[in-house]
Amino acid sequence: MYSISFQEDSLLPRERLVQYGAKHLSNQELLSIILRTGNRKESVFDISQKIISGMTSLADFREMTLQELQTLSGIGRIKAIELQATIEFGARICQVETMEREQITSSRGLAMKMMQELGDKKQEHLVALYLNTQNQIIHQQTIFIGSVSRSIAEPREIMHYAIKHMASSLILVHNHPSGVTNPSKNDDQVTQTVRKACELMGIVLLDHLIVGRDRYYSYREETDLL
Repeated sequence: MYSISFQEDSLLPRERLVQYGAKHLSNQELLSIILRTGNRKESVFDISQKIISGMTSLADFREMTLQELQTLSGIGRIKAIELQATIEFGARICQVETMEREQITSSRGLAMKMMQELGDKKQEHLVALYLNTQNQIIHQQTIFIGSVSRSIAEPREIMHYAIKHMASSLILVHNHPSGVTNPSKNDDQVTQTVRKACELMGIVLLDHLIVGRDRYYSYREETDLL
């Protein structure tokens, strides 16, 4: 009786995932599973290899719009939608896992995390992180996207989520799309306004971070406003 053995390289990506687990697959193999099919000219693995080799980093996928995804070789509208949904779902899983185990021990540590999340954004995002008495993040809320100066007159929404989640403290974070993290007069005013609102509610404003792609500014580290 003859026995037939297959080399590992001969297995299709789905078969390799079943046999060895997703962690043992290459980036190209994982992408080919997501894309499922190729086209008349190229296999799905060839398309995946071409797409990834054209990227500076896998993180580039997170910033691509549906229209930009469709400009990639072998990616149509449906595949672009599925790919974007997969990327966002993975990002949300990572965010929840991080929040569930994360205890804030330093402004720098949190700044590194938020630089990854906000550093490449093209608009200003104001995010509030709400903490319990052990300085663990219990909720993260994007307050708005646009000009941070708007929050000067609107601390109510920030405090609304603090009360809703019974937070004992909070941290404000916003990004500067320019990459320059020096605070503006509006940033100073935001910090003072929210600090006063927190004091009235018995909540501590632990810090206000300004982040760029590769740098940050901490009001707690750099000023005496907090």
